[in-house]
Amino acid sequence: MHTAYINHPDCLKHEMGAQHPECPARLRAIEDQLIASGLLPYLQHYDAPLATFEQLARVHEPHYIEAVQSASPREGLVYLDPDTAMNPFTLNAALRAAGAVALATDLVLERKAENAFCAVRPPGHHAESARAMGFCFFNNVAVGVAHAMAHYGLKRVAIADFDVHHGNGTEEIFRDDPRVMLCSTFQHPFYPHCGADSGNDHIINVPLPAGTDGDGFRKAVSEQWLPALERFRPEMLFVSAGFDAHWEDDMAMFKLREPDYAWVTQQIKDIAEKYAHGRIVSVLEGGYELHALGRSVAAHIKVLSGL
Repeated sequence: MHTAYINHPDCLKHEMGAQHPECPARLRAIEDQLIASGLLPYLQHYDAPLATFEQLARVHEPHYIEAVQSASPREGLVYLDPDTAMNPFTLNAALRAAGAVALATDLVLERKAENAFCAVRPPGHHAESARAMGFCFFNNVAVGVAHAMAHYGLKRVAIADFDVHHGNGTEEIFRDDPRVMLCSTFQHPFYPHCGADSGNDHIINVPLPAGTDGDGFRKAVSEQWLPALERFRPEMLFVSAGFDAHWEDDMAMFKLREPDYAWVTQQIKDIAEKYAHGRIVSVLEGGYELHALGRSVAAHIKVLSGL
């Protein structure tokens, strides 16, 4: 079996303005680097389906889903928060992004793929059960996790989130669900200005200061994430794969490099092979310096795929 690579042309049509960092060029940069590195032909390619209302409603309030659908404009932009806008193509892109993770979950749990990477946008980990924010509309990774539990009966699912921003939406959705462990490293104090003191036994938040480099990140993962994951013994792992902690990315102030992303991917893969039959679904979150994003995703996928 190979690594599944899931995307859709609709994800290129969502735009929030000419200068917005969360732009279609992000996906092109990833694909260009996968071609240049020779990885792309070895991946199993799938088109992302549209997420169903049922899949979304496992993690989002029905009235919120309906509000996002109703907000979709016929032309121009409609802002759901100061950073998060819809154009006429955004709704389908958001539905594809969430649907990709549901499909990836199916492929991995039905042993049609060893693991999966969802090259989709808009991202999702800031989206709460009834609130769009931080470039996010639906919480893509949460949709996949809930699908794994509801449709396949999994009892212990873990999420590793190494985006430079705290996944507040994922925490809000699963805060009271001990079946889900969230392990998150993030710059603090920083957007979205929460997470430093809101963890519990299954929400493992690790706030780190501006300037954190690969050594600091690896120490946090080794000392905080890995012991928690060993205790939890997850049946499947999901990754909120944000690459905006890269030293070249000026959206934040971490100093990670490609080998750090390869290393954390290997740690996640080792846990998955030990407890979860190798089952991993990884989902693109942040990462806004295009060259660094492409290289970092390629490093991540190279480890996932074992190539």
